[in-house]
Amino acid sequence: MGHVEALTKYVTHFVDQLAFSGVRQVVISPGSRSTPLALTFAEHSEVKHWVHLDERSAAFFALGIARQTKEPVALVCTSGTAAANYYPAVVEAYYSRVPLVVLTADRPHELRETGAPQAINQLQMYGYYVKFHADLALPEENNFIYARRQAARAVDQAVSGQPGPVHLNLPFREPLIPDFSLKGAWRGDTLPVPVPAAGKKQLDSQAVSDLLEQLGRSDKGLIVVGPQIDEELAEAVTDLAARLGVPVFADPLSQLRAGDHDKRHVIESYGALLKSPWVKETMKPDYILRFGAMPVSKTYLKWVQHHKDTVDHVVVDDEPGYREPAGLAVQYIWAEAVELCRQLAAELPEGNVQTTWLAEWQQMNTIAKTEMMKDPSAALNEGHAVAYLAEALPDQSTFFIGNSMPIRDVDSFFMSTPKRVTMMANRGANGIDGVISTALGTAAAGQKTTLLLGDISFFHDMNGLWMAKSQGLPLTIVVINNDGGGIFSYLPQSKDPKHFEELFGTPLGLDLKPAVEMYGGRHMCVQTWEEYRHAVAESASSQQLTVIEAMVSRDDHVDFHNTRWNDVHDAVIRWRENDEQ
Repeated sequence: MGHVEALTKYVTHFVDQLAFSGVRQVVISPGSRSTPLALTFAEHSEVKHWVHLDERSAAFFALGIARQTKEPVALVCTSGTAAANYYPAVVEAYYSRVPLVVLTADRPHELRETGAPQAINQLQMYGYYVKFHADLALPEENNFIYARRQAARAVDQAVSGQPGPVHLNLPFREPLIPDFSLKGAWRGDTLPVPVPAAGKKQLDSQAVSDLLEQLGRSDKGLIVVGPQIDEELAEAVTDLAARLGVPVFADPLSQLRAGDHDKRHVIESYGALLKSPWVKETMKPDYILRFGAMPVSKTYLKWVQHHKDTVDHVVVDDEPGYREPAGLAVQYIWAEAVELCRQLAAELPEGNVQTTWLAEWQQMNTIAKTEMMKDPSAALNEGHAVAYLAEALPDQSTFFIGNSMPIRDVDSFFMSTPKRVTMMANRGANGIDGVISTALGTAAAGQKTTLLLGDISFFHDMNGLWMAKSQGLPLTIVVINNDGGGIFSYLPQSKDPKHFEELFGTPLGLDLKPAVEMYGGRHMCVQTWEEYRHAVAESASSQQLTVIEAMVSRDDHVDFHNTRWNDVHDAVIRWRENDEQ
C-alpha cells in the first residue's frame, strides 16, 4: 500500500466516523497541512462545511452553531499559530459546556523541533480546557480502523457527561492530496464504531423522599434558575414551584423569562430588589434550590454570601460538577434537572400553593418592574434600549447578549414575555471576544438572531462580520455605543480622573458605518427613542446584516441605574409601611 492510499483511507474513514458519531457540521480555515481533512470534509455528503478565514472567529462561529443545535461541531485548521487562535473559544466552550471537536493538522514527527516552518508544539496546547486530547499516529497501511476508533472516542468524550471541547492533533506527511476514487475509501464494507448508549441520571425514590422532607420543613423556600439551555426546564420547574408555593428567581439566560409556560412564580427583578438594604436583610429564605450555573447578578451572589450560614443551599447539576463561586457549603445533587423536577412534583399535590412569603415576592416584583420600566427620560439609555428591543424581538428567535454591561442591563430590563425567545451569551469565561462570530454561528443554524453588545465588543470581533457577507447570513446587531467601557464606571478606579479614560474608559472614537458597509451590511445610527424603536422594529423582518448603533452617554450611565435602584427601594418601603398600617 502506497502513501496516497494509506492517507486516503485514513482520512476518509476518520471523517466518516465523525459523521456517523453525530458531527453534522465543520468549520474549516484554509491552510496547506490540513489539506487532507479539508478536502475529505468537503467530499462527505453528510457533513455541511463552512469556510472561515480567521481561526479565532472561526472557532467562535463553530461555538455558536454547537450552542444552537446542541450537537458537536468540528473545527479544522493547519499547523502553527492557526491552532493557537482557537484558544479563546476552546476556553469558552469548556466552561460553557459546549461540544467542539478541534482538529489541528500538524507536521510529521520528524519535522518537529527542527526549525521547520509552521511547526510549533501542538501537543496538549489547550491544556486543562479540553476533556480529551490525542496526538494521532501518521496514516500508514491498514490503520484506518485506528482512525475510526479515535474519531468515535473524540465525539463521545465531547458529548458525554458535561459536554465540552476535545482536541485531536493529526500529523500528515506530503503529498497531502487524497485520491477519493480508490477502492476501500469511505465506509464500504467497514463497520463504523457504534455510538455508546447512555442514560440520564435520576435520584432513587429514597433520595427523592429525603429531598422533599428537607424542602417541606419551611414555607420560605426559593428556587433559583441560572444560565442553562434546556428549554423543557421552564415548564417543569414552574410546576414544581407552584406545588411548593415558592418564588423562582429567573436569570435572563435561564430560558424562564420568555415562553408560554406559567410565569406567576417567576421573579425577574430580584437583582434590583436585592439592592434594597431592607430586602437584603429581611427577605431571607430558609433554603435555596438552584438549577443551572450561578446567576449573572452580582447582587444575588453577595446576598447568598451574606446569609451563607443560615440558608440551606442545594445545587442541582446533570453530571458531577462544582459550579459554586460563592464559597458556600452546598449540597450537590447530580441528576437530570427536568426529570428531578418531575419526580418531586409527582409526590406533591396538584395546585397552586399560596403562602405569605410567595405573595410578598410577587408584590415586590410587580413594584420593581413598574419602577425600572417607568419613563425612559429624553436621552437614550442602555436600560430602555433593552426594554424596547425585547418588544421588537420576533417570536421563535434567538437573542444573543454580549458580556460586560449588556448582559447586566438585560438582567435588569428584560421582563417576562410570552414570545418564544432563546436567550444566549458566552457566560463560560465571560469574555468580550468572539461575540459577533458566536451570534453568527447561532444564525447559521437557521433561526432569526438578534445580538446586543457594546462598542468595545463590536471592535473586538469585526473580522467575524466576514461570515455574514460571504455566507449571506442575516443578523441584527444592536451596538450600545457609549464610546468606551461603561462597566468600569461602577468600579473604584472611576474616581481617579488622571488615568481612568486612558486605561479603563478607553474611548474608541471610531465611525462604525464604513466597517459595516465593507462587509455588505446596513448601518443605522440612532440618537432618539423614535429612531431607535423604528430601527429595531424594522430589523425584525430584515434578512441581511443590520447594525443599529445606539449613541448613549457614559456620563449618565451610573446615575441612571442608581436612580432606578433607589426608586425600587423607596417604593418597596412605602408598600411595607402601607401594608403594616
